Amino acid sequence: MIRFENVSVTYDGATEPTVQGVDFEVPESELVLLVGPSGVGKSTVLGAVSGLVPHFTGGTLRGRVTVAGRDTRTHKPRELADVVGTVGQDPLSHFVTDTVEDELAYGMESLGLAPDVMRRRVEETLDLLGLTDLRDRPISTLSGGQQQRVAIGSVLTPHPKVLILDEPTSALDPAAAEEVLAVLQRLVHDLGTTVLLAEHRLERVIHYADQVVLLPSPGEAPVLGTPAEVMAVSPVYPPVVALGRLAGWSPLPLTIRDARRKAAELRHQLEARDEIALKGRGELRDQPRTTRTRQHATPPEPLGEETTNRRWFRRRRTPTTPTTPHAAEVRALAVTRDHVQALRHVDLTVTHGETIAVMGRNGAGKSTLLNTLVGLTKPSAGSVTLGGTVGLVPQEPRDLLYADTVAAECTTADADAGAAPGTCRTLVSELLPDIPDDTHPRDLSEGQRLTLALAIVLTARPRLLLLDEPTRGLDYAAKARLVTLLRGLTAKGHSIVLATHDVELAAELAHRVVLLADGEVIADGPAADVVVASPSFAPQVAKILAPQKWLTVAEVREALT
Repeated sequence: MIRFENVSVTYDGATEPTVQGVDFEVPESELVLLVGPSGVGKSTVLGAVSGLVPHFTGGTLRGRVTVAGRDTRTHKPRELADVVGTVGQDPLSHFVTDTVEDELAYGMESLGLAPDVMRRRVEETLDLLGLTDLRDRPISTLSGGQQQRVAIGSVLTPHPKVLILDEPTSALDPAAAEEVLAVLQRLVHDLGTTVLLAEHRLERVIHYADQVVLLPSPGEAPVLGTPAEVMAVSPVYPPVVALGRLAGWSPLPLTIRDARRKAAELRHQLEARDEIALKGRGELRDQPRTTRTRQHATPPEPLGEETTNRRWFRRRRTPTTPTTPHAAEVRALAVTRDHVQALRHVDLTVTHGETIAVMGRNGAGKSTLLNTLVGLTKPSAGSVTLGGTVGLVPQEPRDLLYADTVAAECTTADADAGAAPGTCRTLVSELLPDIPDDTHPRDLSEGQRLTLALAIVLTARPRLLLLDEPTRGLDYAAKARLVTLLRGLTAKGHSIVLATHDVELAAELAHRVVLLADGEVIADGPAADVVVASPSFAPQVAKILAPQKWLTVAEVREALT
């Protein structure tokens, strides 16, 4: 169905191809997963299938890509629209109508389908993706995850033969992600649809794949094989595979079920670990072991004069005189937006040096809480009191990025924050190695843009850092660098509140987890207690080793050494 024949793509102004030697075939009615570290060209490979590369992106494509027998060099995207449906990393860029139902129907209208066919398919897609209650909602009022589901639904309704998906679950909560992936599997198995997708959260999708294509490094030829074969050699792999490598299991498990069947001896070893060391940790028993010995640090020194930035998101909100000894206090907070109760009676205290993960379904109120903390959203009732400066990295990095180059963004960030020249660029280099100064932010991947936005906000050293889905588009190595950086901040007394669907990030980083449902706090406690008790939000290691409260592979490795 899809055939790459010795394909290379070189963008205008680049000295080396972004991808080269790409030669593989995706058979009809298979789900093929494209994996590899950030920046290896996964989005370029996907774009070559839909014709976006090179017709819209520019550059030179050598070799041949065919879809259902059509050469994408001679067929533009509109000439492939009846065969290929594409959802990119940024769902907002796909929308052309105002409401959910209209968006689901738009692609079929463009193809001239009969009204009764359109009506039936819209209803089917609303049911498949759990969007029935949102059918009349304006798209602009939806959460990021809800918008992601609408974007996926809009390409499903025309019933294309091929689906191309770039990070399809990045903005979805775990339950919604499982629903979407189950739908994709049904399309493959029952309707014969061919699916090619790229996804960094391999723990969600690896067990659905028929084949895996690994792009090891920029310009290096891909490796094609079964999921087990590729995971044995891949530089990126999910926690279940990492635990299997640590324990020496063969073959490597790809699912929780397979890992649990192999884990009896490992559980026994962990139960027999040094009890003296365990007692020595005492009251920190229920925090992730990688952070249990870390105490809250002294609050940082005052940051000085407030700087007014050109964009609201790039401003640090500073109370005139801190009125709380904590980083933030929220009392009986309620927020109503567009006649919808987004938050109701929320109480939350954020202490200095603490990391809190706010989790919950799409639309639960996580982003609203962060926006209220930073002052973007006005409370309908209750209060928000800050103990110092606060900075927000929103889900959409476009809200912070408006310069023409990475260097210009960093220069502006240094000036806005009153920081020494080069401060922001140093942060970017820590998080995004090898990104040239003259790169335009729009040419970065979604994950890279989010990381650049993070560096811009961190340049101002806010005492309270708010992160909204900070690992969208990040591979495991980039996520590890982010975790290291954030741990360094909390060790210096900064506080972090992150809204995330990434259960593995919460396991690695959070001291506390706060679960929201329909705008209310339904759980608030130590990370190990809250996530282990939640089937939806438990990390892979916790599910494999339950009822023991281990959250990460790093914890297990530490306990065995």
